[in-house]
Amino acid sequence: MGTQDPGNMGTGVPASEQISSAKEDPQVYCPEETGGTKDVQVTDCKSPEDNRPQKETGCCNPEDSGQLMASYEGKAMGYQVPPFGWRICLAHEFTEKRKPFQANNVSLRNMIKHIGMGLRYLQWWYRKTQVEKKTPFIDMINSVPLRQIYGCPLGGIGGGTITRGWRGQFCRWQLNPGMYQHRTVIADQFTVCLRREGQTVYQQVLSLERPSVLRSWNWGLCGYFAFYHALYPRAWTVYQLPGQNVTLTCRQITPILPHDYQDSSLPVGVFVWDVENEGDEALDVSIMFSMRNGLGGGDDAPGGLWNEPFCLEHGGETVQGLLLHHPTLPNPYTMAVAARVTADTTVTHITAFDPDSTGQQVWQDLLQDGQLDSPAGQSTPTQKGVGIAGAVCVSSKLEPRGQCRLEFSLAWDMPRILFGAKGQVHYRRYTRFFGQDGDAAPALSHYALCRYTEWEERISAWQSPVLDDRSLPAWYKSALFNELYFLADGGTVWLEVREDSLPEELGRNMCHLCPTLRDYGRFGYLEGTGCWWAGIWQIVSSFPSLYTYLMPIPCLPSVSAPAALATLREDLTRRRYLMSGVMAPVKRRNVIPHDIGDPDDEPWLRVNAYLIHDTADWKDLNLKFVLQVYRDYYLTGDQNFLKDMWPVCLAVMESEMKFDKDHDGLIENGGYADQTYDGWVTTGPSAYCGGLWLAAVAVMVQMAALCGAQDIQDKFSSILHRGQEAYERLLWNGRYYNYDSSSQPQSRSVMSDQCAGQWFLKACGLGEGETEVFPTPHVVRALQTIFELNVQAFAGGAMGAVNGMQPHGVPDKSSVQSDEVWVGVVYGLAATMIQEGLTWEGFQTAEGCYRTVWERLGLAFQTPEAYCQQRVFRSLAYMRPLSIWAMQLALQQQQHKKDSRPKVEQGTGLRTGPMFGPKEAMANVSPE
Repeated sequence: MGTQDPGNMGTGVPASEQISSAKEDPQVYCPEETGGTKDVQVTDCKSPEDNRPQKETGCCNPEDSGQLMASYEGKAMGYQVPPFGWRICLAHEFTEKRKPFQANNVSLRNMIKHIGMGLRYLQWWYRKTQVEKKTPFIDMINSVPLRQIYGCPLGGIGGGTITRGWRGQFCRWQLNPGMYQHRTVIADQFTVCLRREGQTVYQQVLSLERPSVLRSWNWGLCGYFAFYHALYPRAWTVYQLPGQNVTLTCRQITPILPHDYQDSSLPVGVFVWDVENEGDEALDVSIMFSMRNGLGGGDDAPGGLWNEPFCLEHGGETVQGLLLHHPTLPNPYTMAVAARVTADTTVTHITAFDPDSTGQQVWQDLLQDGQLDSPAGQSTPTQKGVGIAGAVCVSSKLEPRGQCRLEFSLAWDMPRILFGAKGQVHYRRYTRFFGQDGDAAPALSHYALCRYTEWEERISAWQSPVLDDRSLPAWYKSALFNELYFLADGGTVWLEVREDSLPEELGRNMCHLCPTLRDYGRFGYLEGTGCWWAGIWQIVSSFPSLYTYLMPIPCLPSVSAPAALATLREDLTRRRYLMSGVMAPVKRRNVIPHDIGDPDDEPWLRVNAYLIHDTADWKDLNLKFVLQVYRDYYLTGDQNFLKDMWPVCLAVMESEMKFDKDHDGLIENGGYADQTYDGWVTTGPSAYCGGLWLAAVAVMVQMAALCGAQDIQDKFSSILHRGQEAYERLLWNGRYYNYDSSSQPQSRSVMSDQCAGQWFLKACGLGEGETEVFPTPHVVRALQTIFELNVQAFAGGAMGAVNGMQPHGVPDKSSVQSDEVWVGVVYGLAATMIQEGLTWEGFQTAEGCYRTVWERLGLAFQTPEAYCQQRVFRSLAYMRPLSIWAMQLALQQQQHKKDSRPKVEQGTGLRTGPMFGPKEAMANVSPE
């Protein structure tokens, strides 16, 4: 777009989000000469501790960002960077370095208890990795190491993702579905070149790295004058260039858009560079975007990689760039690095260079005139073991005190995928709109560069009600949106469903789901990047987070259908389960599968990759499915969906009945870890599973009434009445519900997740008044006890809620999970507190988790399942923390209650979508 007035830049960011850039020069920089041109400025960055200038008030808010911005020495705040989000100086170093949980972190007592499981695991791990050459679903031997580097991922939902770290490195790749490569590719960089009066005066790779390759490039950016700001699905990096009176703001945009099932599926990202000249001299500015073809690993080794330039003009808009063809089987793809051509910009390229060389040719090419040579034609396919990279450069003139904009896109086209078993061919969701032939990268690039301003306007409209609400703390606004990264970067797949692949059961028993699957396809994600199975159904902590009216996810029934179909099937193949050593079938009929499969095998076709326990005997899986079905109906008002799911709910609840051995209306746990907490033994009636049971029975009463099944309604009403009496008699102790009813010492532990059933009921508009299941005074007292013991008496109240706490204030160490903090459970607990009017306690509880993960441990955009008070974390990049959106729902419900009173009260104006309740009750509510 060239030089223009900043008021006309059109980012779609409302005025309330904008912060103008400071106009002062940096106080510290270290110029030295290069061998190229004597006028070129480069920086050698050292810590300016001894001569740091006094920070200006308002430069950054330590209360909101912890110490993450303490190292920032610049004054520039960037171009239209919003005030809320996760912000960190590029020079920041996290002092606490934790390690992943491994066998040596297990206490001697617990190790003795699980020695058989350990031996069976080692045998299974060896066979999986050394014989089958597959990735183990949980790798306790080679856990993903701690890398405190990750930022917002690029890419929509289900098309693969590429994560760009907060220091600018491209460092986490999920192009093959569900399979991750944690590799920083050095050649993937942005480089800036500034020229005055025809001479290059400054040329710098915008990276703090000092690699052993491409050594002719000027590395080692001074991180004290740059910062990163993330508010998913966008991120900003601000660079104050030492001594140049120039500020660069790189804005990264991914199309995650509520209720948009086209653009949200696109495998694209956009980088918009706003360049501000704060000096009195005109400048020529160039940004070069270099990219390696592949990651430099085993997938590249066979050779045959090649690049070619392209130019696509459509609708009066022109996009130029490079196509990086990566034909390696089984999932070939093409990457496109592109830029938008305007009247004020020049786009040039270099088709191929060696990313493992010194890089002198590329560097000198850019240094000479701020542009690249732009050779015509495609490159020669690479030989075995030889790498190849390319680069695209955009140049523009920059008037004194002026601004200009340079626009890049990154797109990848892997339309046809095979999972690890290399059996069935699948096509990604975006191919419905851009074709299945593998030639869509230019069109994807053009579409992204022409539509990103509209995307930003829609993102701002979605986020602004929360961001503009002054009653909400800044950390919560950051957590709420940034935890959404997992929707796209959770090993997510979103696939088309072929007509000939629709199961026969759909036509017979679930006929209304056929149109849903045709329209929305199949959707699934991993439990975590350290847990290699897809479409997890056992994690109730995530269920209240997945509200389609609050979050941009595929249609909820399309998520429920695979579990429903798998429930009615069986796989009687026998296998040995690791915890017990017992041989049992893979899948029994009329029980919910634990998962819909391993991406390194053939998910949807072969379910239940998890084999630590035989989950057919778990007490909570069936219950959570029933609760989810009612949740989906409650949000959509879809009667047809309820009719399709009703027989499945009946089947799984009948299967669950066998766990009520004394017929008192309350199920019993079996004396082992037979539920989601799969390392924490539970015996007899328990607070967690018993509460979920009563909640599921209560929604069965509601669904039976809706389906006109009076006899079934009466049956479950009777069970509910008896179960409530037993639950209170056996578990309530006057302050909280006991962990279980066994004679073991841990039976009196205070479990942070004991109110999960009530949480879910309240989220679905039940659990009070005529639909009350748990006495409200008991629920409130239990939550207060949890806050006093599990939160405030643990780690000074600064790390969230520990899973189990003994009544005298010492963490329960009876299992490997009882003394952990589960981040998603904490967010769910906070939501429950808000539902019951304990709003301050809820926010205090959740804040401890956010501060620990995002500010203290450096685990941004890889929130783990769990961490302990000291030393370790477990299972990075986990799905359960999405439950922070249950807090948002609880706040909206509280506001709705206030608004429904005769006297309208002021409160948190939290509306990011339609209010809760069946669609019929939402007729007068705006859908956005």
